[in-house]
Amino acid sequence: MQSPTPSESALPALRLADFDTVTEALDYAARGRSGLNFYSGKGELTEVLPYALLREQATDLARRMLNAGLRPGDTVAMIAETDGDFLRAFYACQYAGLVPAPMPLPAAFGGKDAYIDHIRRMIQSAGAAAALAPAFLLDWLNAAATGLDLKAVGTLAQFADVPAGGVDLPRVEPGALCYLQFSSGSTRFPLGVAVTQRALMANAAGITRHGLQVRPGDRCISWLPLYHDMGLVGFLLAPLTSQLSVDFLATREFARRPLLWLQLMTDNGATLSYSPSFGYELAARRAETASTATLDLSRWRVAGIGGDMVRPRVLSRFAEAFAPRGFRREAFVASYGMAEATLALSFAPLDRGIVTDTADLDRLENDGVAVPSGSEAARAREFVLCGPALPAHEIQVRGEDGTVLPERRVGRIFARGPSLMREYRDRPEETAQVLSADGWLDTGDLGYVADGQIVITGRAKDLILVNGRNIWPQDLEWTAETGVPSLRSGDTAAFSVDSDAGEAVTVLVQCRATDPEAREDLRRAVAGVLRAAHGLEVAVVLVPPHSLPQTSSGKLSRSRARQMFLAGAFAASAAPAGPAAASAPGPAA
Repeated sequence: MQSPTPSESALPALRLADFDTVTEALDYAARGRSGLNFYSGKGELTEVLPYALLREQATDLARRMLNAGLRPGDTVAMIAETDGDFLRAFYACQYAGLVPAPMPLPAAFGGKDAYIDHIRRMIQSAGAAAALAPAFLLDWLNAAATGLDLKAVGTLAQFADVPAGGVDLPRVEPGALCYLQFSSGSTRFPLGVAVTQRALMANAAGITRHGLQVRPGDRCISWLPLYHDMGLVGFLLAPLTSQLSVDFLATREFARRPLLWLQLMTDNGATLSYSPSFGYELAARRAETASTATLDLSRWRVAGIGGDMVRPRVLSRFAEAFAPRGFRREAFVASYGMAEATLALSFAPLDRGIVTDTADLDRLENDGVAVPSGSEAARAREFVLCGPALPAHEIQVRGEDGTVLPERRVGRIFARGPSLMREYRDRPEETAQVLSADGWLDTGDLGYVADGQIVITGRAKDLILVNGRNIWPQDLEWTAETGVPSLRSGDTAAFSVDSDAGEAVTVLVQCRATDPEAREDLRRAVAGVLRAAHGLEVAVVLVPPHSLPQTSSGKLSRSRARQMFLAGAFAASAAPAGPAAASAPGPAA
């Protein structure tokens, strides 16, 4: 029977990302005993891949790929299944001087045709010379690649009969591209974030040395998708650069059995794991109906939160649910980052848990300043402090005129440092819009600085302006989801639409009830809690369960929800919840 790789690598020294390239990092890790382990939805160990074996298989495959006609610099698009084949292909590209471009699995897309169309655009955007997929998606990949001029399309099996000899692997330079990371929100015109070996190593150093402060005996576990930056960099590449073993559970299996994540952590003694807020919420909800008696989470020292806005109430519920199983709420670590910065830009200090800043919501909305709330009766909003910038990186908050704002003034967030992307691949205009000549990245996020730490308030493109007030849509969504008992996290999407009277606010609500009276009650309840908490009249539109669109990383896509609404994808069933609701524009019923 197979056993997972040990947590201790048995190498003479733990090296934290002090390499020039991914290949150097794997060469070193391969001298030890640690590696990667894959689990089924039943918790069965399906494959053990020590770094030594991964290196052997990756270098062999690299030679076969070059002998098959691929050339250093070519891009290889690959659907990122959570399995050994994806890892073999990804690291083979590293050794062959090829540029892997991970693509998503179908889960976040609206059916076969939409998925095929999406990955076709990704293959074209990447300028790919080859495209790879797991066997169960081969027909879909072939459909996506039809008519494209590719050197190879298929599974890794196509290289099995290609000789591995007679070719030398190229020298990989620090300035070479390491991979292309598609921005999760870019669906119509996918943008490939071009990350160099040097940028990857700079970010891995910040993550392992500063953010996580990796130590001997640490072990990772992840269910995050490998086509997303948090899964790819945070739990595949960064652990490699510090010789850590990683246990993998496919995202779809986590969604079915969220407590399996924690059971595997218990069984293997994992100490490092990350999740967006919704993952913690899903596990806490499952704990209400399933036994947690076999769990021991006392060794979990970094419970990271990233990939979306941090929801303190969700994390509190998780901490309360699993405190009897040894979980420490001090293990929570908030962070901030994005694919354009490789992954991380900031980490909150370790062992302090979630630290929040409660701001007066009226001053925030009307004046753009985060004044600490001085009264329990005042309208307030709780924000999470996400830490200072990583070493060698800078974060600034700027006003509309580009001036750097003082602490507690809300503005647009800019970042600079060695982890930033080189460009959006072959998209100079889009690159110039976000990356200045002197190296500053316009993140597209809004926020402020408090006590030297960055605080994220939302995305600039999602901001709602009503009668001079800046309203963050997630505030409306969270108010509805916490104020109406029947709603769950992710059940709402708030945005504004233009009307003759100005901007009107629409809230889409996923409704599971079929009884007309129950549906009407839900509309009234949502409109009521938003009126009471925010002083807004909104149009409440009930939509079917699971109909709100998501990005490839599983986050709500408000822009896509708005587009669908305006295109008539949802039946407009807004209740007359006030003047705004009665006159709110939208598709005809």
